[in-house]
Amino acid sequence: MSAVLMHSQEGTPLHLIEKEYYANWLDSQPEHVKQWLLHSGYAGSGHTIIPATDGSIDSVLCVVESTEDFFVCGNLSSALPAGTYTPVSDLSDESLLALAFGWGVGAYRFDRYTEKPAITAKLALNNEAIIEEARRLTEGTKRVRDLINTPASDMMPQNISSAVHSMADEFDAKVRDIVGSELLEQNYPMIHAVGRASEHDPRLIDMTWGDPDHPKVTLVGKGICFDSGGLNMKPGDSMRLMKKDMGGAAHTIGLAYLIMANKLPVRLRLLIPAAENAVSGNAFRPGDVIPTRKGLTVEIDNTDAEGRLVLCDALFEGASEKPDLMIDFATLTGACRVALGTDLPGFFTNQKQLAGDLMQAGEKVSDPVWNLPLFRMYKEALHSEVADMVNSVPGPFGGAITAALYLEAFVEETPWVHFDVMAWNRRALRGKPVGGEAMGMRAMFEYLRQRYPN
Repeated sequence: MSAVLMHSQEGTPLHLIEKEYYANWLDSQPEHVKQWLLHSGYAGSGHTIIPATDGSIDSVLCVVESTEDFFVCGNLSSALPAGTYTPVSDLSDESLLALAFGWGVGAYRFDRYTEKPAITAKLALNNEAIIEEARRLTEGTKRVRDLINTPASDMMPQNISSAVHSMADEFDAKVRDIVGSELLEQNYPMIHAVGRASEHDPRLIDMTWGDPDHPKVTLVGKGICFDSGGLNMKPGDSMRLMKKDMGGAAHTIGLAYLIMANKLPVRLRLLIPAAENAVSGNAFRPGDVIPTRKGLTVEIDNTDAEGRLVLCDALFEGASEKPDLMIDFATLTGACRVALGTDLPGFFTNQKQLAGDLMQAGEKVSDPVWNLPLFRMYKEALHSEVADMVNSVPGPFGGAITAALYLEAFVEETPWVHFDVMAWNRRALRGKPVGGEAMGMRAMFEYLRQRYPN
């Protein structure tokens, strides 16, 4: 993706114009350009190639609603002929970054298992700093997409661990894994319970980076590599995309990359509870009562509500360090998709000011997120007659909220943000192919960059 971005001032001219200025731009063009646009049927929206008199490409015109939309040019790298293109419009740094990011992510191809045509249209900017920033943002997105798109046959807990270890080597971070029966010995009973039925040992992946004296930021990512539903087995249609149930882990890996690549002045900790929710003779069951790292006991109402179980042990461990901020990402509930649809990720937080700031950050970088309430009245639904709480609430109402309230019981007083994301594009949009997707990651990074400036 980043290979299609280059630092140069040479290339075929690209006119990137907002719709409200298109008429003025057109008035200033030579007559042959006006006639070409008229007779080619160009409707004043999207992109078109303007030929030279000898039949070569004279320039490219792209008319958009806003040049600061990060995806508005997301189809250009795959739609234009081979060559190098450079913007000639008077664009702000924000618009240049949006253009470069959209160009880069539009070049994404998941080609691990089959060959796909190479992208040969490159973008040249005479601003090295913006090119490098766009490359980092596209690389973070690529890592998330690649991890989610990889099938479970090649993306089990040990494979997630390999990705984290490779990233740790890249940035001189420290990482350790707690694997299999070690989870019981070191008091992570929920992670072990969820993953014990799989032939792939569950694990907690724990990475740290940065100056210990800097503010602590802790990321926790749900790493369920495949979710059969356990003994409460999902129907086939619901199981089809469950390779993406480690999407939360993918998001935290991508966000950790952005934090380290941009050298934010924080002490970063990344915790990924990774497991496969499989079925075998030793699978955990509905009605079981299982202890947590915190000491609370949980009655299992539904084995398909396993994500919150692995998260609760990791969240309690993360909270033990009293970080300045703890953030978790999870493909947690269908209820959040019902409430907000599949393209808008919901988040919960115990910090009211942060909620507004985070939504503004998301709008700035074309990565919208929406705050949902930790509605206390629903907490009683987590009551159990035989344990401290249940893991799941029967019925279709408020499922994203009750799941968030379950997690909140394990974060103590830590400032906390919980993302409930789809992590998957169900249809292709500009710069967003069908498949794994980073949702809310860039919004969260933009917020962190503003909160912890270099």
